[in-house]
Amino acid sequence: MSEKAEPIVMGKFGAVHGIKGWLKVHSYTDDSESIFEYKPLLMKSKGLLQEVNITEWKRHSNGFVAKIAGFDVREEAQALVGLELFVDPDKLPELEEDFYWRDLIGCQVNTDKGYDLGVVTDMMETGSKDVLVVKANSNDAFGQKERLIPFIEEQVISNVDITGKLITVNWEPDF
Repeated sequence: MSEKAEPIVMGKFGAVHGIKGWLKVHSYTDDSESIFEYKPLLMKSKGLLQEVNITEWKRHSNGFVAKIAGFDVREEAQALVGLELFVDPDKLPELEEDFYWRDLIGCQVNTDKGYDLGVVTDMMETGSKDVLVVKANSNDAFGQKERLIPFIEEQVISNVDITGKLITVNWEPDF
């Protein structure tokens, strides 16, 4: 029996906007407006995932505000402030040649000389480049606990094998 993948956080509700139940929406998607294209969007309230029916949305200042079905006054909408918005991973568009950051989490990272650097535990966006956060194995000969490796294709990243969960890098372990 296959295990269902965890929903992915795509954004969250911010403060209430106005008296008619509109909420600010903070999007974590690359194209921030695309958060409204994912159907169904889900929210976790009282430990349960439930569908969010956004009836309309619009740009406001540097972000968005949205109207949620069933939340017609400020006091009702207040209950949603701070709730995260999720989407099932199978609702994400298929990528032809690329991969999602989430696909890199859990990948083994080896140098092109065969040295085991550890496992990707997170990704960071620094503005100029993305960075792999690699947790070293407990038997790391150099006593490293964590390494930050820039995700620069061809220059640092030699190969990414998502199905084999292996990333090969042109990177010397720090001594």
